Amino acid sequence: MREKDSRLEALRLIISSQQLGSQEELLNALQKEGFQLTQATLSRDLKQLKVAKAATMDGSYVYVLPNETMYKRVSTPSSVREMMEIPGFLGMQISGNIAVIKTRTGYASAIAWNIDNKNIPMILGTVAGADTIMIVLKEGVHRDELIEALSSVIPDVKK
Repeated sequence: MREKDSRLEALRLIISSQQLGSQEELLNALQKEGFQLTQATLSRDLKQLKVAKAATMDGSYVYVLPNETMYKRVSTPSSVREMMEIPGFLGMQISGNIAVIKTRTGYASAIAWNIDNKNIPMILGTVAGADTIMIVLKEGVHRDELIEALSSVIPDVKK
């Protein structure tokens, strides 16, 4: 995985598993995972990921991924390194033009983001929760075609 791709994946996992409210906190979390970057690079990464800040119940503001209201934060997250090394994909079922992917808790949003950014023509869109991704397919897509297309994003999908 390219350094930038790896860094962006780590950033998505950090944001979805921790409540951090400043770029300094994000930089420290990334440094703990072995990523050395400047505040300017972090700022560009946040912009690319379309990260926003949202109010918490106590009135503070934390970084959130797009559509964070659909994502559930993991209450006892693993380290980001562990999450990046352990595959989050658990399985997939297809019914008609809908596929449902089950993931480990906290992985669905990152995997769905990767699927969306591959711009796979047969996929109309994804919706992610904490551990589930719903994929809406174009009419007439066969299971084998989808598995082949997803294998570039989720290597374990062929199991």
